[in-house]
Amino acid sequence: MNNTPEPAGQQRTKPQLSEAAKTSLSKTRTLFRIFILTVLGAFFVYQLDVSYLWLTGILTAASFVLGILLLVRAAKLKESKLVLFGTISGLVVSLIMLLVILASAVFFDQVLEFQGCQRQALTDQALSTCRVQLEKSLPGLP
Repeated sequence: MNNTPEPAGQQRTKPQLSEAAKTSLSKTRTLFRIFILTVLGAFFVYQLDVSYLWLTGILTAASFVLGILLLVRAAKLKESKLVLFGTISGLVVSLIMLLVILASAVFFDQVLEFQGCQRQALTDQALSTCRVQLEKSLPGLP
């Protein structure tokens, strides 16, 4: 097996991007970062307190808009596969957050009471009591 190294001048290098391509790639990466921040922001604001449900809704709506823009941009301009995968994953998380927001809005008082109980609970038994109270307060559950 005789492996002859390639001459130094003929090594494989990435083709140089034009200024327009660099600008486009930079814009896509910036949009992707903002998208990820809105998805994570919606999740963490919801975890903070259900009283901020309105802010969670706004962040989730913004993440849907940015996600759709990124999907169109990534498909049209054939941008990075990582951006495409991350955008699809983020949109799935946003969809789940939308369902959680809707459920929390329907059962707002019960969720608010549960979060208050959960903050006061210091033991596992107290947390279990909070869960039981939540289950009893939800309609339609035995």
